[in-house]
Amino acid sequence: MTETEEEKKPARVVVADDQTVVREGIVMLLGLLPGVEVVGAAGDGEEAVRLVAELSPDVVLMDLRMPRCDGVEATRRIRSEYPGTQVVVLTTFADDESLFPALRAGARGYLTKDAGGDEIVRAVESVLSGDAGLSPSIQRRLLERLSQPEPTPAASEAPDGLTARETEVLVLIAEGFSNQEIARKLHVSTATVKTHINNLFAKTGLKDRAQAVRYAYGKGLVRPPAD
Repeated sequence: MTETEEEKKPARVVVADDQTVVREGIVMLLGLLPGVEVVGAAGDGEEAVRLVAELSPDVVLMDLRMPRCDGVEATRRIRSEYPGTQVVVLTTFADDESLFPALRAGARGYLTKDAGGDEIVRAVESVLSGDAGLSPSIQRRLLERLSQPEPTPAASEAPDGLTARETEVLVLIAEGFSNQEIARKLHVSTATVKTHINNLFAKTGLKDRAQAVRYAYGKGLVRPPAD
């Protein structure tokens, strides 16, 4: 077989999504597109890992929110155990809470489910050629995130068991940002911000934002402005 013929081989793809209608729809869509051959479909992360072991596909199109084993954990296992298979996330969720864990787990592409067939094929081709298969909106988000300075609490560890994101939210509260402004700044929903606030209040025993401001200054997470 010549190199040219080899290059014409379609990408072998496994689709993983727990919603039957969505999964079958994606399989049907991909079946109509050139350059892609769907070799398997999984209803959860465990099945996706099993199919990768059995079929050695080139790419898995991975949903994130699935039972038994979610897309992030499945991606981590696939990239660790079967590095010849790339992962492109195809999900409804485009917030930072979903995006960055998936990329850290080893996903090379990230698309939302409103992506068209051509966009999916381009992402598959990109990851197989060694590039990142990211939609333009996701690329902008990554650049914005990378360009933002990370919060630098004075203490080496966050107090009272706060996570890095809870500490970040606390600092922004102390700096006077509203929930809506924090959501925009962190590229998450307002509901997600409220969840972080509830969690950090529960861990610290704080009851309102005024106490949160005093707490942040008292712990050295925020410094008073210089005169």
